[in-house]
Amino acid sequence: MKPTEVNIESSWKKLLHSEFEQPYFDELSKYLHEAKKSGKTIYPLGNLIFSAFTLTPVSQLKAVIIGQDPYHNPGEAMGLCFSVPATVRIPPSLKNIYKEIERDLGHPIPSHGDLTRWAGQGVLLLNAMLTVEHKRAGSHSKIGWQKFTDAVIRNISDSLEGIVFLLWGNFAKSKAELIDTSKHHILKAAHPSPLARNAFNDCKHFSKTNEILRNNGQKEIDWSLD
Repeated sequence: MKPTEVNIESSWKKLLHSEFEQPYFDELSKYLHEAKKSGKTIYPLGNLIFSAFTLTPVSQLKAVIIGQDPYHNPGEAMGLCFSVPATVRIPPSLKNIYKEIERDLGHPIPSHGDLTRWAGQGVLLLNAMLTVEHKRAGSHSKIGWQKFTDAVIRNISDSLEGIVFLLWGNFAKSKAELIDTSKHHILKAAHPSPLARNAFNDCKHFSKTNEILRNNGQKEIDWSLD
């Protein structure tokens, strides 16, 4: 696939230009095209696959939250990790994120799960896999997305400075090796999933992120949503 054919925000297209010319990305595109052609349902919808990039241009980037897979039920995936449309029930992991924000900053728990407001403030909500098949978690983990999103992380690390990476759970923590810690900040915690048995509690990543931004002379993120 030619870079000009990729529906991604212009600053990211410039930063990631060489990735779109790689053979793996062409194969990835062909895989998705054939899957849809064969009648498989893919989430999120095509125009939402690169939403994280559209909503958070390179020049506005302050923090990166790394997820794993998009939600694989109808109407849930919106191209932002952990986020669901306002009309969809708040997922368990996001509920625990909200509870930690309440403990950490005192913000009331939001009534919805749409994290677009965070993205608009410079938080890149990046899933490692940008698509998934209906009702098949992890189904696109080996089609090339991880090569692409690893390249996203590496390019952020190489090209920018002072970005806060929030790595929750072992999968996200494994991405730390892609980040230059002499230029950036890494905050690690357990995954917010209920399966982690409250190990995410009291990580205080939201106040810590704001402290780092404040010390760097940047505007803090307003983590409230209502």
